[in-house]
This record gives sequence, structure tokens and C-alpha cells, in this order.
Amino acid sequence: MTLPVALSGSDVIGQAKTGTGKTLGFGLPLLERVTVPADVEAGRAKPEQLTDAPQALVVVPTRELCTQVTNDLLTAGKVRNVRVLAIYGGRAYEPQVEALKKGVDVVVGTPGRLLDLAGQKKLDLSHVRGLVLDEADEMLDLGFLPDVEKIIQLLPAKRQTMLFSATMPGAVIGLARRYMSQPTHIRATAPDDEGATVANTTQRVYRAHSMDKPEMVSRILQAEGRGLAMIFCRTKRTAADIADQLAQRGFASGAVHGDLGQGAREQALRAFRNGKVDVLVCTDVAARGIDVEGVTHVINYQTPEDEKTYLHRIGRTGRAGAKGTAITLVDWDDIPRWQLINKALELGFNDPVETYSTSPHLFEELSIPAGTKGVLPRAERTRAGLAAEELEDLGETGGRGRRSAAAPATREAPEARTRTPRQRRRTRGGETVVPEQATGDSPSATEARTPRRRRRTRVGAQASPEATTAVEATTAVESAEVSTEVTAPAATVTATVAKPRRRRTRSAATDVAVAEPGFQTPESAAVHMAEAAEVEAKPRRTRAAKATDTAEATEPETKPRRRTRATAAADTAEATEVEAKPRRTRAAKATDTAEATEPETKPRRTRARKAVEPKAEAVAETATEPEAKQRRTRTRKAVAQPES
Repeated sequence: MTLPVALSGSDVIGQAKTGTGKTLGFGLPLLERVTVPADVEAGRAKPEQLTDAPQALVVVPTRELCTQVTNDLLTAGKVRNVRVLAIYGGRAYEPQVEALKKGVDVVVGTPGRLLDLAGQKKLDLSHVRGLVLDEADEMLDLGFLPDVEKIIQLLPAKRQTMLFSATMPGAVIGLARRYMSQPTHIRATAPDDEGATVANTTQRVYRAHSMDKPEMVSRILQAEGRGLAMIFCRTKRTAADIADQLAQRGFASGAVHGDLGQGAREQALRAFRNGKVDVLVCTDVAARGIDVEGVTHVINYQTPEDEKTYLHRIGRTGRAGAKGTAITLVDWDDIPRWQLINKALELGFNDPVETYSTSPHLFEELSIPAGTKGVLPRAERTRAGLAAEELEDLGETGGRGRRSAAAPATREAPEARTRTPRQRRRTRGGETVVPEQATGDSPSATEARTPRRRRRTRVGAQASPEATTAVEATTAVESAEVSTEVTAPAATVTATVAKPRRRRTRSAATDVAVAEPGFQTPESAAVHMAEAAEVEAKPRRTRAAKATDTAEATEPETKPRRRTRATAAADTAEATEVEAKPRRTRAAKATDTAEATEPETKPRRTRARKAVEPKAEAVAETATEPEAKQRRTRTRKAVAQPES
């Protein structure tokens, strides 16, 4: 019905049930309006009509639908060699920009990435002759309507516009009236169709408990004649959880939801189309336009938001005349929402039957074999699984690429790392010494030395004759080995022997004798042994003993550092009673100083005192001061006399 009107160049509003082939309904007329080099060669078009800029534009709401429409148009335009490019978010810009520079005929994309490239002047929309808005109601629900209007304003005024959707809300009708010229509204329905759903789809609705749903789904997936199955969830977390649980129960399952990277989403869809995965758990991103052959069961794990979502979900099965089964599990909390959906679509399931995983009617209505459990038998686990599908690197944007839980990232084992030994550098006096082959004729023969060996002895212990003999024997043997390997004269060796380091504490004779065994001859070793024996013969004294000896030696010369007043007074009395002066405190000194200066100085008086006291009183005080001084001096001498 759509093809004759669309091929004539008129604007079209197409409304049909999901799964009835809307993609080819707008795809074939769109491909016919594109001018390709084959048309110029055949004389159907002029050379000036050829251009590398896009001549047709298809706007879709989701990435999955974008790739599917692109594949369908590539298949349909393969004979005429039409260049079709998919532009959507979640992947790198560079491949898309390079493809636009090479030239494309038809662009299929999502609104966000289309606006982005158009704003960067990488996408030229001035030569577009045909515009298609696919799933317009979904773009309205996702909030893409303002972006779609901006894209339409970038297009030429003279063009063909086609709008296709399964449902047609009022906002979409308003959009069509603003941007379409005398559109033809085509609604495709069959005479025997009743309601909004496809007659080939069998619908089952059960009231189920949330804790029993995984077991119910596992048994439904083992029904007779079950092919590919899609399970729809309302949240991303639920979709990921159900996919993991089904994988643990033995099912080859994949997941498609917004938390996955674009590469993982496309990997799961490819595996599902190729049959490597027979269960696809997804959110509503896969409910629009996804066309996969062989889908026999659609399970609504959670109740959809509204009747439109319900129609698009169950529309993944029963496509193109095939039969399918749609199963909806309604929780107790979702009964009011489901009743609204049921009333809008007139389904006849206002009060779903309470059902559990062991209910007999569940096995009868869905043809589940008796005795089926919630774990898939090993004999039926024949699918390759999601891991068999290669994860394509799309240059995803948004930081770290996220992967599916069912397909963990595989890392190759790193190569064995061979570590080279650390090269030690020999220095002497701050300069690097280059080691050479020690020979008898070369001057570097003195460089050959045996590894230095350290021997720990108790500090302060005297070397016994047996130990001395053993050390002498060891030194002699080591010296003999050095003299055998190094054929240089003994004088040269003796000249190069470094003086042993002095240590803070005196060590045993063995430490002195064997400090540098590689640089000693038997004669020098004997000299060092003799010196060490003389040193060890003296007894070693500790710091405490040294301090005691020093105190004893200096005792008659020194007096105790601290003396009390009583001892000071006694010593003074014994030495000299007349010459010694008593020890006075600071207060006494201050008093004496004040008394000494009293005859010469006048007391400091304030102004008030000066005004009250007459000058005669000041003269009398001055006259009596010598007598008071004499009395204080006698008292002080009496106190200073020693006790009898």
C-alpha cells in the first residue's frame, strides 16, 4: 500500500503493526530517489546530479535499530551499489568522519550523533532529497523530538518526508502537520485483525511472585518447540542479574542494556542472530524494530510501563506470518499498571491467574514436559554461548569500555620476562676501575682478589692459641691460593695492600688478621698477628672502669662540687675565723648595699611625703644612721661566730 504513494514522491504517514515490514516500505522508495553512477551510465540521470554528500536520511531512536535498518538497506541496494552509512553514538568519531569524506548516499543515524557531526560541519545535509522518521513515537518518548526538529531545519525545504510508527500519538501528528506537505496517512490492517496485537501471537498472563520468577522462567525456557527467546526487564540491573542466573543454570544467555558498552551490545545481538545464544535478556532498548528470525517466545519478566511498550515487546515474535508466544509475569505490586494496559488493549486478562513454578496449568498451557526442573540438563547444553562470538573493538567513547558479565575479558598470558643480572661497578678513589684478565705479565694482576670473608667474634674475648693457630693456617692457605693464581712479585702485592680500617671497638685478633685475606702474604699476616696479640694482651676496660680510675686519680685534688651552708661555715671557721666572711644571700647583699649608700643618698620620697615631712626631721634621721649601722654590724658578727 505504501510503495505506490511513496514512489510518486508524496509525503507519507505509515502506521502498521510491528513486524509487518515497515522498513522495506520506506526503504525501497528511498533507494529509488538516490542517484548513483550506474544511473548516469544508463542515461537515467545527469552527471551534475552525482554528489558525495548524503541524498537520503533515516532517523531512528536506538543504536540497535540503526544497525538493523542499515543492514536491510545495504541488502536492498546491493544491486545498484548504494553506499549506506550508520552514524550513532557509543563508538569513535574517526571511522564515521572518514566514511563521510569518501562519500555516502544514504545516512542512517540517531539524533544525537547526527546533530553533533552536523554542528562540526562534518555532515552536509544540504543535498538530502528524502527524510524518513522511523519509530517516531519512540523518539518522542525518549525526548528526541527537539533534536529531530533541529535536524529537519537543516534540510532543504523541497524534499520528501515519510513518517512510520506502530502507534501515532498526538505529538507525532503535530510534528507531521508542521513539517510535512499534504501527507497521505496509510494504516495497514487485516480484515480479521481484532485489537492492536498480531493474531499469530499467543498471549499468556500469570500473576507470579518475584522470588519465584527465575524458577518459572527456567522451566518456561524448556518448553517443547521453543526456539530463540527474548526476556524483557524494566531495569538494567534486573536484566544483568537474570542473565547471570540463567547462565548459572546452564542456558546460553546474553544481555543487552544501557550499562553495557556498544561493542558488548552488538556482540550479544550477533550471537543471538547467529544462534550461538538462544536467550537474550534485554531492556526496552531492544524492543523497537529488532527483527530476528526464529524468536518463538517473548517473556515479560517485569510488567511494561504502558500499552505501547507492551505491543513493541511482544512484537519481537510472530513476525512475517510466523507464530509465537508472549508470556507476561505480573507481580502483586504491578496489578494496577497491568489492568490499565489490559483495558487500553482490550486483552481480557484483567485478573491474572495466580501461578507458581509448580502449578499444573503452567505446564499444560506452555507444553512444558512433566518433571522439568529449573536447571538445564547437560545433554541439552549444545549452544556455543556468547564467548564464541568475537568482541569487536569499536573505539568506544566514554572512558573504560564496559563488557558483558557473560563474556568476561580474556587476557593473553604475558611473555616470560628474563631478568639480566645487575652489573656491579668497581670504583677506587671515586674512579671506575675496568676489570681486566689477571695475568702474570699485566699490571692488573694485583686486582685479582678473593671474595672478602667476614668472621664474627665476641668483642673483648682474647684469642686462644688454638684459634690463633687456626687463623694462621687459614691465612696461609688463602695466601697460598692467591699467590698461585696471581704470579706477580710479592713486593708488588705488599705495596698494594691497603691499611685495614680502624674500628670503634677493639675486636678479636681474627678480625684484624683476616680483614683483607686477599691482599696479605704470609709475612704480613704474621706481623698483623703479632700486633693483634699485643693488643689483646692488655685487659679491656669499660667506660665505667675508666671513669672510676679517673675519679680516684683526681680525688685528692678536687673538692665536692656541691656544699651545704653548714659545711661551708665549718670550713671557714677552721681555716680562718677573722678573714673568712659569712656566706650571704642576695637579700643580705641588697641590705648591705642599701646601708652603705644611706649616708650618701637621700631616701626617695613622693610629692605627698615631701609636703608633710619637715626638713628638720630629715636632718635628724641622717644624724642617727651611723649608730644604727654600728648595732647591725655587731649583731651580724655574733651570728657569724661558730658554735662552741
